[in-house]
Amino acid sequence: MCGRYAYTLPNEAMTQLFGAVAANDLPEVPNFNVCPTNQIHVVYSAGDIRRLGAMRWGFVPSWYKSFNDGPLLINARSETIAEKPAFREACRLRRCIIPMSGFYEWDRSGEAKLPWYITPTQGDTFAFAGIWQDWIADGERHQTCAMVTTKANTAMGKIHHRMPVFLAQKDWGLWLGEEGHGAAPLMRPADENAMQFHRVSTDVNSNRSSGPRLIEPI
Repeated sequence: MCGRYAYTLPNEAMTQLFGAVAANDLPEVPNFNVCPTNQIHVVYSAGDIRRLGAMRWGFVPSWYKSFNDGPLLINARSETIAEKPAFREACRLRRCIIPMSGFYEWDRSGEAKLPWYITPTQGDTFAFAGIWQDWIADGERHQTCAMVTTKANTAMGKIHHRMPVFLAQKDWGLWLGEEGHGAAPLMRPADENAMQFHRVSTDVNSNRSSGPRLIEPI
């Protein structure tokens, strides 16, 4: 968790929202079924410039010899991120923001996996904490990332025991390292009223599904 999400905000609006300079290779929007290993939108700081770029969702540690050299690392647990060899340097030096319109989570009813779609109660975009990594293979540079998760708040806990780390706008600069040290306290569960939930079709259970019907309430 989180393993699937949607993003619908146009790239131009995204650059304005985050005050970022956009790269030329941004993923197409809207995308109602963003999946691990996709190229995704990521906000990060490079020197004195905040950038909006594309990174592979699936963090690749420096010692991997190929993308498939170990587990697919799409999430990093906040409780251990500073100690895990795969993540500790990125946690200290390469933090990012992963924007999304909403994300999917599943609970079980018997043998069935039933999806929910979770959206922000304020505004139309979540800003979730992430970390990123440059990975070099055969002389080619790849930028990869993972989402930071924490224990669920009470509302989210009715569906799943984990949730992404939600960043309020006032905390974006601190998380990105633009305002010095002290970002660790940001890795906490979101306020109970930060998110709203509705059921969606099991069509989203397939990573091949697409289109706005995936986020429509049922």
